[in-house]
Amino acid sequence: MNFVFAILPCALLIAAAPMSAGAQAANGKQAATTATKPAPKKAPRKNAKPANGVKAIEEAVEVDDDPHVELSPGELEVAKKVYVGDIPCELGATVHITPHKKRAGFFIVRAGIQRFRMQPVASRTGAIRLEDPRAGAMWLQLGNKSMLMSQKMGRRLADDCKAPDQAVLDAHLKNNPLPSLLEPLPAAKPAAPADPAAAPAVAPAAAAPAADAAK
Repeated sequence: MNFVFAILPCALLIAAAPMSAGAQAANGKQAATTATKPAPKKAPRKNAKPANGVKAIEEAVEVDDDPHVELSPGELEVAKKVYVGDIPCELGATVHITPHKKRAGFFIVRAGIQRFRMQPVASRTGAIRLEDPRAGAMWLQLGNKSMLMSQKMGRRLADDCKAPDQAVLDAHLKNNPLPSLLEPLPAAKPAAPADPAAAPAVAPAAAAPAADAAK
């Protein structure tokens, strides 16, 4: 009996040895697999182009809140020609233009939930332009209509907007359209033929001196 109890621990150790060896082999295989697995490659970072210093400052600072932004006399004259108030546009939209309370020449332009702080910009074409450099928005006022455009999105936010004076001019142009530069000019009418009866008759006496000289 004592012999059985003495052998039993040895038998248990012998039975457990293969299991331990199998576990160690599995762990070793897993560790080898983990060690040989390549690390994921990091995506290369795109080199960001450095922004122009002045443009970056203009986009970061709201125009009417920047004390360094001063309007020229020409830009102040442009600001005097801007139509203000509620300006109706197509599709039932409305653009609200309000002069800034603290900064002469600056405007608050609202369209729906969008709000822009704009300043006048001189234009060689004679059009009235307001721009918000930070938001990339522009208000373009022509003689017969205006439009609000987003330069960043590349589309118009409001079109065919007309103040009362613009509506009058637009109606006049529709009733009296200007000639198109692409249309050819009307051909000139041919001159009427001369009437032979109206031509003056040659006096016969005029040929007499020549005949006398020949003799």
